[in-house]
Amino acid sequence: MLSKLLIIGVFLAILYTLASSFYFLITDSGDSDRTVRRLSWRVGLSVGLILVLWGGFHFGIIEPQGVNPVQYPSREGG
Repeated sequence: MLSKLLIIGVFLAILYTLASSFYFLITDSGDSDRTVRRLSWRVGLSVGLILVLWGGFHFGIIEPQGVNPVQYPSREGG
């Protein structure tokens, strides 16, 4: 449950930085670099989310779910 909240929180932060960068792109007259900084944060958060998801799947913290989830062989025994 905690992992789901973390994923949703990071995803909402990504959406917020995307929306705020769009706002600054429209309102700023090219005098500041706020748009670039917000988009940089968005890229960093996206890469961080991908790494967290990959690590969660790799270490078994997050298990795939869906219509046809991938079944990984057990590490215990042969």
